[in-house]
Amino acid sequence: MNKTEVLTLLHEVQTGSVKPEEALLRLKLQPFEDLGYAKVDHHRAIRQGTYEVIFGQNKTSEQIAGIVKTLERDNATNILITRLSSQTADSLNELIPIKYYPVPKLAIAARDTTKVQVGSVIVASGGTSDISVCEEAALTAETLGSKVTRLYDVGVSGIHRLLTKLEVLMNCRVVVAVAGMEGALASVIGGLVDCPVIAVPTSVGYGASFGGVAALLSMLNSCASGVSVVNIDNGFGAGYLANMINQMEGIQ
Repeated sequence: MNKTEVLTLLHEVQTGSVKPEEALLRLKLQPFEDLGYAKVDHHRAIRQGTYEVIFGQNKTSEQIAGIVKTLERDNATNILITRLSSQTADSLNELIPIKYYPVPKLAIAARDTTKVQVGSVIVASGGTSDISVCEEAALTAETLGSKVTRLYDVGVSGIHRLLTKLEVLMNCRVVVAVAGMEGALASVIGGLVDCPVIAVPTSVGYGASFGGVAALLSMLNSCASGVSVVNIDNGFGAGYLANMINQMEGIQ
């Protein structure tokens, strides 16, 4: 049940077409559904505006299919399944129809292709090696309803590549800056734009990058204002936050 459905139910109580006791029962049944292996949160859409996202890693295809079917009964669409291996995706696709993206290891169930994408989110990568994290961010934001522009391989080792995109950067609502190595891309972009920048450190780099810790620390210590940082390789978290910022009322 989403916010619109709750409001509709309340209006029905107001007009007398639904008894208060019946409405109360319907709401009481909504908070979550216990499947034994998962407690599906049906109130997520009411609280946060989007349905629960399924973390696919270490779940079986049967478990994921059960969660998806439960969400679909609650009228959920565009259900995101993150960190899904290709093997699990193949077996899952035999149980329920999904659209699978192998690069970010992300799938979408109950797709609604009519959903309108609004605003402007940019996902920029330092290098081609960061694209898997970028695509997790970009597809998350797109699926949730944001219009996304991808700027890939525009890292600081060839900063002229980024500077040719200044016009599009300066006209967006939020930037997701994804980089490994020393993670300098977020600071550079943060110094060029007047919108929030979400920095995503990746585990890409040589030995002293410590699996993304070096980029994480660089981004946390950014001298550019308006830069926030998510966890290493957390493209989903960045894409989700970018969509929330992009869809905030009052942003021009």
